[in-house]
Amino acid sequence: MGAYDSDIEGLAAAARGELVREIDAEGVWAGEPVWREAFEAVPRHLFVPYYYVAGARGYERRWGESPDRAARERWVRGAYEDVPLATRLRDGELLSSSSQPSLMARMLVELRVRDGDRVLEVGAGTGYNAALLARRLGDDDLVTTVDVEPEIVESARRHLAAAGYRPAVVTGDGARGVPERAPFDRIIATCAVSAVPRAWADQCGAGARILTPMATGLLALTVAGVGRAEGRFLPSAAYFVPLRGVERAVGPGDLGGVPSQAVEDELFQFLVELTQGVLTPREAYAVWVREGMPGRERYGVTVDKEGEWVWLDDREGPCVWPLPV
Repeated sequence: MGAYDSDIEGLAAAARGELVREIDAEGVWAGEPVWREAFEAVPRHLFVPYYYVAGARGYERRWGESPDRAARERWVRGAYEDVPLATRLRDGELLSSSSQPSLMARMLVELRVRDGDRVLEVGAGTGYNAALLARRLGDDDLVTTVDVEPEIVESARRHLAAAGYRPAVVTGDGARGVPERAPFDRIIATCAVSAVPRAWADQCGAGARILTPMATGLLALTVAGVGRAEGRFLPSAAYFVPLRGVERAVGPGDLGGVPSQAVEDELFQFLVELTQGVLTPREAYAVWVREGMPGRERYGVTVDKEGEWVWLDDREGPCVWPLPV
């Protein structure tokens, strides 16, 4: 009696259909029904043979091969909840996860993939996102996913094969891209960066699109030429594990002297994180108040051969700050 007996597969199919209807109700893929078909077709439970759920006594491990049928049913139902799933822990620290499906759907729609595009995913995770891309494009060879952790790469490759997909799964530093698979038409990162790695723009042609988490937002860039890209943040918040080696930690303890209502405001925290090392929290607070407590969509980023800048409203305006490269 295993996790993938016919009854469990039937339960998985029903749960997958419910997840798709839930995302559909949010209008996420309006105008992009091809992504609805991909989410209907790709079995998420094959990519999370086990995961962890936080509880009062710490993390509970849910396992698809549990000898207890009720436990297996909890596992498969949980695999199709619209929540992120912790898939890898070390000393209580989250190393890898499967992102919230509705957020994945929004990001894939925002990537604006076209038939025939070559796509690089930075952060292999479970392999689920790469499978969705491969399903959408109808050609596994158009998809490359990279991760610095060999163990993550091998498990993603196994999951993808179990689901019938074989994109290129590469072990390497995602910040360096995958030059041997370039050029890319689209790059999507599933980990947060403090600045856009130069290699990403270098490995794209003009008109390519790069979508990456930065601070607590999603940045969408259009490549204008070799090494140059520019774009704005999307309005919604997004929280991702940082790219390995990137430190992101701006907490209330770092915001001394700032009014408590600002400290607790996520949009102020977003500005502080974007300008960390350039503006003090008090300087960031003065900007935030003067500019009308701006939302994420008012910020943009420019990447060129001279460096990187984050700006408010206008690249040529008064509110422009360098990003650490």
